[in-house]
Amino acid sequence: MRLTCIAIDDEPLALKLIKEYVSKMPALVLLDTFEDAITAIDYLNKHNVNILFVDINMPDITGIELVHSLEEKPMVIFTTAYKKFAYEGFELDAIDYLLKPIDFTRFNKAAQKAIDYHAYKKAKSATESACVFVRSEYKMLKVMFDDIEYVEGLEDYVKIHIKNQKAILTLATLKTFIEKLPNEKFVRIHRSYVIPVDEVVSVYNKKVLLKSRKELPIGITYSGVINKLGK
Repeated sequence: MRLTCIAIDDEPLALKLIKEYVSKMPALVLLDTFEDAITAIDYLNKHNVNILFVDINMPDITGIELVHSLEEKPMVIFTTAYKKFAYEGFELDAIDYLLKPIDFTRFNKAAQKAIDYHAYKKAKSATESACVFVRSEYKMLKVMFDDIEYVEGLEDYVKIHIKNQKAILTLATLKTFIEKLPNEKFVRIHRSYVIPVDEVVSVYNKKVLLKSRKELPIGITYSGVINKLGK
């Protein structure tokens, strides 16, 4: 199944470029392009669109205002010449934002995020998926469950420690984040830590030793997890 797209930009050359890029991706089909945001809103309210490529800085209404106005929001990829708008896009749960001039490699990466996220939501509604999507640094990131070393709660943020990679910081509480993880694979051992069961090497002195040789404490109120860890 191909994902449907439209593009909105007051610059005809920008629309021409997006049309060219979409044509190179078999998973996408471009339904239409619009230089006028008002006409585009009417189209969006009448048609099923999976992905919206929209310029932020437009003369009649901004791309931010356009997305705000939609009752049913497609996956949004903002395009802009101004990096300062990235935070506003993040607040609207955008899949990604592309800084102009846009090259195909970067466009392909953003579009693939939307394709993956669509597949994730579809799989999530049917069966358990093998990953979770989080927002970090104004972008949507896919995190495979098998790549997680451990998860750390930092007040209003969660730090996801990834094996042999840079950790990912996302705005969430540990309580809400753990609800996205499969119960049979992850266990909370402390008010600040969640670990994958398969990463545990041993448990001793109220501590857990992971395969990475990282030691984490077991909280007093979580001592019952020792039996679940089976070490």
